[in-house]
Amino acid sequence: MPTVDWYFDFVSPFSYLQSERLDTLGPRVSIRLRPVLFAGILSAHAHKGPAEIPAKRAFTYRFVLWQARQMRVPFKFPHEHPFNPLPLLRLAIACDCRRDAVQRIFRFVWRDGRLPDLPIEWAELTHQLGIADADARIADPQVKDELRRNTD
Repeated sequence: MPTVDWYFDFVSPFSYLQSERLDTLGPRVSIRLRPVLFAGILSAHAHKGPAEIPAKRAFTYRFVLWQARQMRVPFKFPHEHPFNPLPLLRLAIACDCRRDAVQRIFRFVWRDGRLPDLPIEWAELTHQLGIADADARIADPQVKDELRRNTD
């Protein structure tokens, strides 16, 4: 069975929609989930993200809402976008990029419209993932290095 790498960032609503469709690949391929820092990729190419360009932002938001309706995927924007996805990306790595953990993080943000920007929100998300020492785990140099390697 071939293995494919799927690169994603939690800041991207399109990554969320893709994550909801990964199961359609069925047993044909094994999917290796690879979190990347989209802002790092944009910065490396001296490029702005779609949410930083007013006309593109408006189009992107309308299009992602339309696409979610077409796909029948529940969708709710978080209270802030773009947001800093770094803790979420590191959290996914701390969870060994397990499909269920990555899906839970995506749904927390894009289905439920929530961000772990308050301690109570962070505690709820990490509890759902079964990560007791999340702050220490996301600060681990190996976790940071893996995210850097994925992004590079």
